[in-house]
Amino acid sequence: MKDLVAKINAEIETFKTESESLIDKGFKAAGARARKSTLEIEKLLKEFRKVSIEESKK
Repeated sequence: MKDLVAKINAEIETFKTESESLIDKGFKAAGARARKSTLEIEKLLKEFRKVSIEESKK
């Protein structure tokens, strides 16, 4: 579970970096990377929810 949380945090940092590049510097490609990152975050959060529920049943 720690590994999963580390992946989530890393992906959130990627999103922050790319979204700042889009907003502050106007890099359009950063917008695409930020959107891709949101999809990955969504998948990781769903996996976290699944693992968390399994852990709570123990």
